[in-house]
Amino acid sequence: MTDTTIAKTILEQLGGKRFRVMTGTHGLMAHPNALSMRLRRNQAGAMYLKITLDPSDTYTMEVTRSRGTELIPVETVDGIYFDQLQEIFTRVTGLVTTL
Repeated sequence: MTDTTIAKTILEQLGGKRFRVMTGTHGLMAHPNALSMRLRRNQAGAMYLKITLDPSDTYTMEVTRSRGTELIPVETVDGIYFDQLQEIFTRVTGLVTTL
């Protein structure tokens, strides 16, 4: 059984249920030190998002799209503090996280 504490914390830092409603994300998956999800259509053409907690207590955000069976990186941002997650998500995808 996977400990989902880190994934739940990441989701709450993104905005929780409001984030999911505003952005249309779905297919959330908890990893030991990360949270991944599918994205709706966006300006970057990205389909997947993975946010990983790094040992330095910052986050790495990986945004990818798929072509056939391979994942193609759209953008990777390192060294993100928790209070920057929403801002960087919006900058990369164009999806607004709050009203």
